[in-house]
Amino acid sequence: MLARVRSGALMGIDAVVVECEVDMALGLPYFNVVGQAEGAVRESKVRVISALKNTGFELPQKRITVNLAPAELKKEGAAFELPIALGVLVAARQLDEAPLGRLLFGGELSLDGSLRPIKGVLPLAVAARAGGFEGVMVPAANAAEASLVEGLQVLPVTHLREAVDHLTGAVRVTPYVRDGGPARSAPGQGEPDMADVRGQPELKLALELAAAGGHNMLMCGPPGSGKSMLARRLPGILPEMTFTEALEVTKVYSVLGLLEQGHALMRERPFRAPHHTLSDAGLVGGGPMARPGELSLAHHGVLFLDELPEFRKHVLEVLRQPMEEGVIHLARANQHITYPCRVMLVAAMNPCPCGYYNVPGRICTCHQGRVFDYHTRVSGPLMDRIDISMQTRAVEYQELARADAREPTSRYYRERVQAARERQRLRFRDEPGIYCNAQLPSHLLRRHCVMSARAEEMLARAVQNHALSARAHDRLLKLALTRADLEGHSRIEAVDMQLAVDCRMLDRRNYLHGNAQLARTDRQHDPPRALAPSGRASPHEGH
Repeated sequence: MLARVRSGALMGIDAVVVECEVDMALGLPYFNVVGQAEGAVRESKVRVISALKNTGFELPQKRITVNLAPAELKKEGAAFELPIALGVLVAARQLDEAPLGRLLFGGELSLDGSLRPIKGVLPLAVAARAGGFEGVMVPAANAAEASLVEGLQVLPVTHLREAVDHLTGAVRVTPYVRDGGPARSAPGQGEPDMADVRGQPELKLALELAAAGGHNMLMCGPPGSGKSMLARRLPGILPEMTFTEALEVTKVYSVLGLLEQGHALMRERPFRAPHHTLSDAGLVGGGPMARPGELSLAHHGVLFLDELPEFRKHVLEVLRQPMEEGVIHLARANQHITYPCRVMLVAAMNPCPCGYYNVPGRICTCHQGRVFDYHTRVSGPLMDRIDISMQTRAVEYQELARADAREPTSRYYRERVQAARERQRLRFRDEPGIYCNAQLPSHLLRRHCVMSARAEEMLARAVQNHALSARAHDRLLKLALTRADLEGHSRIEAVDMQLAVDCRMLDRRNYLHGNAQLARTDRQHDPPRALAPSGRASPHEGH
């Protein structure tokens, strides 16, 4: 007899409905699984037979063939074991097939018939609703995750016998009802606080601006000037995710099985800080099954790259297209997968390999040509995609020793950022897929970026004086718009544009020219100009 049970296979962060066809025929006892089944799926026949026997079912000694259709799609993981077991019972005439047609099934079987949690339940539930199914039957540990999809019945089961009893009508399973979930933590609770950082007011202002508009940021300065410390406090001032954003992030973590127990929905924005030995596949995703990388894990959050020039050059170069488009396209011989990656890129670097180039009171041990080579590890096209670049300075002793210092807290910054994001939400309410100013496409810039005459004059002068590209022009305009949102301005004023220009310290023409001169000189002991990410001299030059 032929039986059909529906399940789902992951393709990227989405699930495709898979039909598990089970045929039981006369012949020597044999169990075969076909349909591009990966190792764990092929091994499922052993667990399915043992689980059925240990649950009390007697199977006839026949030839069993399981086909997972569509056959051209690779199947991996143990989620097919529950539907295969139910299909075997239908083929053996021990279960009616009719009730199975209304549900999608997924679950890993233990040898005693109990069900273990699986990865990718949220995409499976989304596929069930899109396919017109009434509900899903999943392990009880995954029920909260599946219940995030509205209008779908979720049947949590802990044992194969429990699933069979429900389908036969012997003992009905109570559908899972999602409650309010764990209490939402207070904004920034548990995160390092900005008040712990002494000094660096310009850097804190730039971080607030980056958080308010979702802008990319680079900090360049000597060791110990607070770059990493401030970057790790950025999640504490970011606004809460909307439910749509949280659902997108949760799907990525669900596919990789990274959801914490008892937390079905990702509520806090992710913060990823990979080591500089990261590979390109680890960054954008890949591998045999094309899994998401660090970029997708930081979706709607922060990707922090500390010691930016220490990353391999080809790894940094793969960032360029995803930073522009907000998605990653992975092409393989038999599949094309798209992962989301709308991230805030925050990077930190030293001014030179030793870290003390042109730092007052310290001696730089780097040859000037070596400093030039160090900076050219980060290409011009990548730097052009960074909205804010700041040169940090060492914190003075007086600032560290002040007993009465009262720095603004993360709560203060987060309230201002939240207010600015709310203005952006209202502005882009008719623009689907746009959540903040940094995501504003070029063709909508002039519609939403209204400037005063003085601000437009300053923008034109900045583009001409610093030889900015068209991309840099657009990013400068969006940065000024974010500053206007922070201050509650109805249009971009001159003060907003001036701050945006000051925060974007990228003068590519002067920067490359100045460094080329440094590379050609052999005068190691001459006082050099500071290699900030701009062509300007350091404020400490001549000390």
